[in-house]
Amino acid sequence: MSDRTFIRHVVFFSAVDENDVVRIVDGLSLLRNIPHASVFEVVQNSRVDQLSREIDVVVYAEFEDDAALTAYKAHPIYQQAIDIVRPLREMRIAADF
Repeated sequence: MSDRTFIRHVVFFSAVDENDVVRIVDGLSLLRNIPHASVFEVVQNSRVDQLSREIDVVVYAEFEDDAALTAYKAHPIYQQAIDIVRPLREMRIAADF
């Protein structure tokens, strides 16, 4: 077990159409305007790993605690990003640890 005091939030996305990957990155990049994350990144998968090529975009964020993560998800910009990205994505997998 880790004695780290923050929460890592990692979300993986795949695009329905590979031509929409940049639009997904742009939509998810809106999330960096939400003030609750201490670290926030949106990146296109470099696909270096030849065994797993399903993921197109990754969101990585760190939050001080559960309250900060909850506040992030409750922010109006979060819903705005969902409205942009949901129709463009095939898969979304999230992990918080």
